[in-house]
Parts: sequence; C-alpha cells; structure tokens
Amino acid sequence: MSTNRVILIHGLHQAAFVMRPLAKRLQAAGFTTNQFGYRSMRDSIKTNSKRLNTWLETHYNPDQPIDLVGHSLGGLIIRDFVAHYPQWQIGRCVTLGTPHNGSISADYIWRLLPAIVGRSYEQALDGTVAPLPKGIALGVIAGNKAQGLGQPILSYHNRKLRKTGNTLNHDSFAHDGTVYVSETEFAGATDHIVLPVTHTGMLMNKDVAQQVVYFLKNDEFKH
Repeated sequence: MSTNRVILIHGLHQAAFVMRPLAKRLQAAGFTTNQFGYRSMRDSIKTNSKRLNTWLETHYNPDQPIDLVGHSLGGLIIRDFVAHYPQWQIGRCVTLGTPHNGSISADYIWRLLPAIVGRSYEQALDGTVAPLPKGIALGVIAGNKAQGLGQPILSYHNRKLRKTGNTLNHDSFAHDGTVYVSETEFAGATDHIVLPVTHTGMLMNKDVAQQVVYFLKNDEFKH
C-alpha cells in the first residue's frame, strides 16, 4: 500500500474545496491528503506548475514521496509538473476527466469567447502539454455520462461529424458532458478506465474514489 501523501488538484473554473469529497474518501482509506489551489484562468499552466513546485517546497522535502490526483485541467498541470520538476519523488498519478489530447470544447470556446478559458488554453487544453517522463505510473479515469455545460458544444460537434460522413462508431462520440472519452486516452498511461459519471459529478462519485484508491495502491484499476 502507498503511504505517500496525496496532493489533489482541481480543474478549470474551480477552487481547492471542490476536491474535498474525494479527499475525505481517500482519508477514510488511510491516505493523508492536501488540496492545491491555483488561478486557472488568470495564469498559464507553466505559472501554475511553478507555483505547485513552490508550494511543495514550502510544505515538503523532495525526499518525501508524493502521489498526485488531478481533475480535468489539474491533470494537465500534473503532466507539466512532473516533466519540469524531476527533483520530486513522484509515486503514482491519477487524472480524472483530463483531456490529455486537447479539448474540443475548449477549442470552440477559445475561438468564440477566449476569456472563458483564459490562459489555460495554450500549452494545456490545446493538447500541447509536456510529454510524460518515463517511469511515471499514470492512471486515467474518464466519464461517459453526457451531461454538463459542454454538452451543447459536443452535441453540435457530433452532429457536424455525422453530417460530414464520419464513420466512427458510437463509442467514439462518448463524452462526460465536457470532455470526450477519446480525449482522455493517452499512450503513456499505465491504465485507463471509463465510468458512468459526468465531468463534475466524478468528484463526488464513490466508485471513482474507489478506483483512485485502488490505483494508488496497485498501479492499476479494478476492471
């Protein structure tokens, strides 16, 4: 079992407190947790990754192993952080609804109302985040319950694909209301699992928490 401290990182338009339900479930499973808050719109992924490093330096010693769990954009901050701050002893990482390949929802919004995604689009939600270093155990959780603020955008995009004669199977159009399942898939991941949850709802979901716990203990999900 992992005895590392687990750092929880929220997503776009959120604050650290949204990770509390997941944190409480991890604590009940025996983990010690902390929630890292950052300015998701005002600052770039590079700035927030640097601030995570500074925050860790204030609270921890690089010799202390840590696990990282990030929701949505928070997972991309994890990707950038582990790539640029190798002095930390990273045990395992889990991302929840993170668009590792870029976000079509964010792309539409960036072109129409860029202020809504702020500085989190470039080098992050645009799909150009840093590569994952070798030796990092990364578990990816995706949702396929299509409810949420991004649903109108993705429904429009799906209709557009079908009108252009796209022959992708039904699963290729699956999303969590904000992020496509296919956008969460990442070749460098250790394991990947899809659960019937929405993009935000996964933070309160017991099954998601159980899968996070299982990966942090075993380097794999319970399939």
